[in-house]
Amino acid sequence: MFSDLRQYPRFEYRMQSNDNVPSHMNRQWQGQNEAHREQIILSKLFTGNDAFVVPPRTYAHVDVSGKERAKYFRKPLLPFIENVQPPAIFDSSDKHHGLTTTRVSTSYQSHKQRTMVNSPTTKTQSIQTDYMEREAQTDPYTPEYVCKPGEQPEVLTLATLMHNKGLPAGLAEVEMIERARAKRAWEASLPSLNDENQWDNRFKMMSEMERHEWLLRENEIEKLQNIRIELLESLLKENESKRYDTSINRINKQWSQKQIEREDYVKKNRLYYLRAIRSLLHKRQHVETRYEKSDIIKDYIRYESESYAPLTRHGYFPDKLTDKYIIKSRYLDTYQGLLELESTLPSSALKIKLHAPKRQNTTKAGFLKRNYRRERDLENIYKGIINEKLKEPEEPKPLKFLIKVEKPLPRPPTPGVDVPDLQNEEREVGLIYLQKILRGRAIQNMMYRGKEERIELIKEMRSTHALQERDMNEKKLEKQDVQVQQYKQRKDVKREEFIDAILQTYEGEAVSNVVDFLSKELIRLQEERRIEAFAILAERNRRLREAEESGLRQVLERRRREEDEIFKQLLKMTQNTVDTYLEDVILESMNECASEQARIEIQEKAIHINEIANEIEQRRTRFESEGIVAELVHGFLIPEIAKQESRGK
Repeated sequence: MFSDLRQYPRFEYRMQSNDNVPSHMNRQWQGQNEAHREQIILSKLFTGNDAFVVPPRTYAHVDVSGKERAKYFRKPLLPFIENVQPPAIFDSSDKHHGLTTTRVSTSYQSHKQRTMVNSPTTKTQSIQTDYMEREAQTDPYTPEYVCKPGEQPEVLTLATLMHNKGLPAGLAEVEMIERARAKRAWEASLPSLNDENQWDNRFKMMSEMERHEWLLRENEIEKLQNIRIELLESLLKENESKRYDTSINRINKQWSQKQIEREDYVKKNRLYYLRAIRSLLHKRQHVETRYEKSDIIKDYIRYESESYAPLTRHGYFPDKLTDKYIIKSRYLDTYQGLLELESTLPSSALKIKLHAPKRQNTTKAGFLKRNYRRERDLENIYKGIINEKLKEPEEPKPLKFLIKVEKPLPRPPTPGVDVPDLQNEEREVGLIYLQKILRGRAIQNMMYRGKEERIELIKEMRSTHALQERDMNEKKLEKQDVQVQQYKQRKDVKREEFIDAILQTYEGEAVSNVVDFLSKELIRLQEERRIEAFAILAERNRRLREAEESGLRQVLERRRREEDEIFKQLLKMTQNTVDTYLEDVILESMNECASEQARIEIQEKAIHINEIANEIEQRRTRFESEGIVAELVHGFLIPEIAKQESRGK
């Protein structure tokens, strides 16, 4: 009932035919002749025309005394007679070997027997049979079991159980047997149907039993559903375990394959590493120091060379001639000079103007971004506070309930800080920055002056310390270190130059490819422009030809329209002539037919009127004829005389 499986549908459709007509009956309408007869009768009734002939009814031939006799007799229904004798009574009292004597009371007698007054109502008739009674008798039916009247053994309730279908009996079968016993006991305890007073009690008991059976059925269905769910869960778990095992096997297989590939790759890398180390050792054994002459052109081409940036370890000291870079000016050394310098500067140099960038608060669709919603809320709150402050105080309203409410003590005013002017603040910042620069420059000048004043002492101290033996050894060691570093540096420079050469070759290839591509693109653009020019010329020629041909086409179309119009006018003229001819013919024929028909009708009416007039004249008397003459005179002569008099007046 509650299954969702395809092989166990919860319901199915069965179409039953409600046609009670047997298949051997003719389904065609048999009343066609009768309907035609009724239509003729109605036409004759409404029109009163005797020309409609009603066909007589025809009935099929029925063999009453033959094969269709059974349709025309039946057993009489006599409710006032209690015991109705059957139409035939077989008397088996007289029996002989091979003979059977039968007394028949017939209900159908012939006309001759009805006319006979003294004929008996019954008669004895002997019938000869082909077989004896013991030969015609078959084996009697013997049932499998016979129950005593009024008894129903409990074993019979288990007759439907079979092997593997309830037998051997289990817990479910035992519960079914117990329920059957309880059902039989309940049926025995039901009140009798003959007692009308116990009908309500019987109905209650039956409804309770039905509810109980429904509960049992629902429990059985729930058990079946639980069993199916458990089976489904077990199948799902089994499928899941199989799928997991297959995935684990596949992963293990792939892992083992990857491990084999990794070991092979490691072996190959190890061999390559050993070969590379051996080749490097072999090359290192045959290394010879090469000294290359410095190229001045290359040094000046490269801006990172020592020509542009000499090194201190090569004997160049950048702080040697720093005095020539010292700026000595009265505008920087004196206060009056600073004021003059400041007065020469434009006002825009002293006032820093920084324009804050405009923030994009909204999206393209016009909605406010999420980051600025809190700012909007704070602005709304601030506006509300400002409005509350600017709002005029309202007049105190009278007390509603005459209760004095104590107001809280006012809070002390919030201390504030005076905001400085923005222009003054920017000016102060600029002055502070200028003071820092000037102080730094003054300290630097003081250091240079002290160095120049004590330069002789410094040189003397350097010379005395250089003469010491220890210092000389240190100088030698430093010299050796410098030489080693220079050798390493030259080596690094050579390597860098080699790398630069490789990079320059790659750059040259890239540049050549780009230039080649650009040259090809230039050629392609030139070809496209030339083709475009050809296309424009071809289009211009095509338009000129179309313009020349359009004139010829217009002339041809004008001629074609004129010819079509001439042809239409000719067709219209011929059609009009045909129409007028046909109209004349039809009108003449209609006039002739109408005149002929009118002549015939007038003649018929004249004949009819003459007949009527003759009959009236034959029946009319003298006084009636005089009255007719007077009416004619009054209807024709007097109006004419009156008309002439009116005209004369």
